[in-house]
Amino acid sequence: MNPVKPGETPRPPWIVGVSGASGTPYAAAVLRALLAAGERVDLVVSRASRLTLLDETGLPFRDAHWQDDLREWLSRGADGKPGTFAPDLGGVRYWNAGDLAAGPSSGSYATQGMVIVPASTACVAGVALGLSKDLLQRAASVTLKERRPLVVAVRETPLNGQTLRHLVTLDDAGAAVVPTSPAFYAGATHIQDLVDFVAGRVLDAAGVPHSLYRRWTGELGGGSAAPATG
Repeated sequence: MNPVKPGETPRPPWIVGVSGASGTPYAAAVLRALLAAGERVDLVVSRASRLTLLDETGLPFRDAHWQDDLREWLSRGADGKPGTFAPDLGGVRYWNAGDLAAGPSSGSYATQGMVIVPASTACVAGVALGLSKDLLQRAASVTLKERRPLVVAVRETPLNGQTLRHLVTLDDAGAAVVPTSPAFYAGATHIQDLVDFVAGRVLDAAGVPHSLYRRWTGELGGGSAAPATG
């Protein structure tokens, strides 16, 4: 995290919403990359996502211990191995998903935009319909009404007609819909490479620089080389 110099106004944060869909490694990769890029993060973790995190990683996420729990989560790779990463959480601010008076619930609260990763179909529906049943959905609605970037990394298969219509609604409203579909041309040799590709495409949609995957250069056979690091 790049420190703010005296007299310098810090950049507004990115809101990162984690919903209850499977795919907590995607969220971890996006969070790590945002922090590595020197971005500040306002984190909202839905109630359903805590159950998914516990199921996929065996880790809890508790309001009273969110820093310890987040550090342990982000330190693990997609294969679950602890101590793979050493995240710096100095740029993270946590908001309880039930706090509808939180900063991100208001359009006057300055942010750069919002990323929902992973986005469940229930979350997609709630945002598309403007339900604002929790802070995650409310923050997404605010992001849309303020014409700020909203990236929705939907994680579900197959997609039924109702969800597809909700995704079209979000696209029409200005959101970027990014299916969590990894590609293989970047030379993936590990599950983390596939996760990082999706996280990188999410950050591409948000306009945040990163080095999570090898970009296509127009030359065939590039995927046979060693994958990019960093």
